[in-house]
Amino acid sequence: MLLCQLERRKIMNYKFKTKPYAHQITALEKSWNKETYAYFMEMGTGKTKVLIDNMSMLYDKGKIDGALIIAPKGVVGTWYTNELPTHLPDHIENVTVLWQPNINKTQQEKLDSLFEIETGIHILIMNVEAFSTDKGRLFAGKFLRSHNALMAIDESTTIKNPSAKRTKNIIALSKTAKYRRIMTGSPVTKNPLDLFSQCEFLDPFLLDFGSYYSFRNRYAEMKTMHVSGRSIQIVNKFINLGELSDTIKTFAYRVLKEDCLDLPDKIFIKRQITLTPDQRKLYEQMKKQALAILEGKVSSTKNSLTQLMRLQQITCGHFTDDNGTTQPIENNRVNELMDILEDVEGKAIIWAHYQYDMTKIIEAVKEKYGQGSVVDYYGLTPKEERQDNITRFQGDPKCRFFIGTPSTGGYGITLTAANTVIYYSNGYDLEKRLQSEDRAHRMGQKKPVTYVDINAQDTVDEKIVKALRAKIDIASQVLGEELKSWI
Repeated sequence: MLLCQLERRKIMNYKFKTKPYAHQITALEKSWNKETYAYFMEMGTGKTKVLIDNMSMLYDKGKIDGALIIAPKGVVGTWYTNELPTHLPDHIENVTVLWQPNINKTQQEKLDSLFEIETGIHILIMNVEAFSTDKGRLFAGKFLRSHNALMAIDESTTIKNPSAKRTKNIIALSKTAKYRRIMTGSPVTKNPLDLFSQCEFLDPFLLDFGSYYSFRNRYAEMKTMHVSGRSIQIVNKFINLGELSDTIKTFAYRVLKEDCLDLPDKIFIKRQITLTPDQRKLYEQMKKQALAILEGKVSSTKNSLTQLMRLQQITCGHFTDDNGTTQPIENNRVNELMDILEDVEGKAIIWAHYQYDMTKIIEAVKEKYGQGSVVDYYGLTPKEERQDNITRFQGDPKCRFFIGTPSTGGYGITLTAANTVIYYSNGYDLEKRLQSEDRAHRMGQKKPVTYVDINAQDTVDEKIVKALRAKIDIASQVLGEELKSWI
């Protein structure tokens, strides 16, 4: 007990640039000198700061002289422009370089400085996609071999697929790093098997399984299905989740916002719409086709997913044919959205799943509330405008609506100016859903946040929400948590 108190006092006396919260001190106390550790800290609890502080403490103790930070594409820029300048202690000299795949003369000079300048800590920030390329993999390897390094993955579920090229490359490189860290608020986004590759990156022996298949056999009961003349193995149910939860606790720190931050409540509301007669007719036709495919009577699994996507597109008010041509369908969804916005006081975030929907939403909002009322953040938003759009939304009272896709705008940005979040449509990816929710519900938010889901009655919309609900229930079991009050 005395040892723990001394360790805590030592950490609290560290020269932090930004003052840590009590739960961040606890995270550092548990992890700072461990070779491997997982920060399973819910979004908005400041896990990025914890990692930077951990890195700084290891550097000051002479344990490391380099750090390789791997993050999703939408987050790497934030690490470079915001997180490190904000939290890296002033007394630590550093050479920090953001990886760019297209290396010009200026970029090459920056990369060279990681090996030529002898003072300070050398920090290389790379997007996870770079590890699918030989260029990115080889340079990362060179950096790790030249430094006593900490290697960290921000949003570590980006390596949950054990067969992905980037996952294999990152895990192979991890053996070169003296210290390894993973960070995510949602380590289980589909099922418990998501954990294997994340933990293998830290240490192949953490879970005590020599392969993914032995891990799967311990925690999943499989069954055989016959699809399109082929036999495939699918999960029947998950087992031994209490055991898995106990194992994870030995090398991970888990904290929820509700446990450590005085944040306002989340409020969930469903707004149901009905399909128009034309929508319903087309929907039922497509449903029959999709069911035939799912039963293996027509085509492949890929095609079945395409048909399911088309079902959702129909509920949103459009249809894309085999030639890629999108046709509008009369629908009630945009009108429902505009009715919701009439009741919104202050600012709102609107998340949508399809690009076609984005353009229709932007047009409708601008027509009613004016050109300056809205900013967007999705695939067609120029990269050089994205940060300006965030700044406008956060600071300009006339800019009331932020419209984006969770896949583009759902990571690494702060949108606490809004206290209403509207899901025009949902996807099946739980991680993207939770990430996008917490753009508004994080440190700095002073008001309760209301989440409004628009769902078409008796359609795939309801199935998607059910699937998300099932995933979060499984995640709660694995992490040893009470089931959440959620959509």
